[in-house]
Amino acid sequence: MQTSRLIVPEWLDSLPVDDPRAQASRRDLRRLNSIMGHRGCFRRTLLQHLAKTPPKRLAEIGAGDGTFLLALASQLRGQWPGVEVTLVDLHPVVTPKTLEAFRSIGWVAKVEVVDVFDWASRCDPFDVVMANLFLHHFPDNALRSLFQLLSSRAKLFMSCEPRRSNVGIAASRLLGLIGCNDVTRHDGPVSVRAGFRGTELSRLWVSSPEWWMEESRKGLFSHFFVASRKPRLENIPNGMAPASRFSGAGAGSK
Repeated sequence: MQTSRLIVPEWLDSLPVDDPRAQASRRDLRRLNSIMGHRGCFRRTLLQHLAKTPPKRLAEIGAGDGTFLLALASQLRGQWPGVEVTLVDLHPVVTPKTLEAFRSIGWVAKVEVVDVFDWASRCDPFDVVMANLFLHHFPDNALRSLFQLLSSRAKLFMSCEPRRSNVGIAASRLLGLIGCNDVTRHDGPVSVRAGFRGTELSRLWVSSPEWWMEESRKGLFSHFFVASRKPRLENIPNGMAPASRFSGAGAGSK
C-alpha cells in the first residue's frame, strides 16, 4: 500500500457538464454513495452532534448535482424543518428539478457556482459545512488553507472520503462489474490513491483547543472526519472527551 497520497486529475472534472459520459458517471456516483453508506454516516453524525441545536444554515462544498444532500434532507426534514442550504460547486450541474425538490420538503436551497476557496473566503457563517467525496481532489497544503477558512465560518465540519487502502484499490478496479462507465472506472482507483487514512485530515485542521475532532474508518472503503467547535459537554458523544483531538475506531489503522 502506498504510504502517501497520489493526486491525479479525474476525468469527470474535465468533461463538459452535458457530456453523456459525465452524466452517466454522476449516476454511477449516486449508486456508489448508496452502496458505501455515506448518507447514513452524515445523518447519524448530524443527529449526534446537533440533537439539541438543530442547524439553520448548512452548506455542502463540492455538491455536484445536489442529489446527495437532497436525499439526506428528505430523511431529516421532520426533525429539522426550514433549513437553508447552499450547494457549492465549480460546475453548474444542479437542476431546477432538484431545487424544487428541496422546496417541496420545506428546505430552501441555493446554488453557488464558484471555486470553493473563493467561496470560503467570503461566505457568511454556517452551522454545518459538509463535503462528500470532495477533499481528496486537493493536496495537503491546499486542504490546510481551506480548513483555515472553514474553521472561522463553520461550527461543525464533516467529510466522507475514499479510504486509501489495498482493499479499496482492489474494489475500485471491479467497478465495471456493477455497470460503471469508463469515466467512473478510471476515476475510482484515482480517488482511492488520493484518499485518506489514519489522522491525516485531523492534522491539517486548525490546531486549537476550541475544536473537538474525530477521524475514523467507515466500512471497508470510506474515511470519515468530523470537527466540532467548542462542543458543550452534554452534546459530546458518549465516551468522547472535550479536549480529544484524535478519536474514533480505526483512527490509526491501515
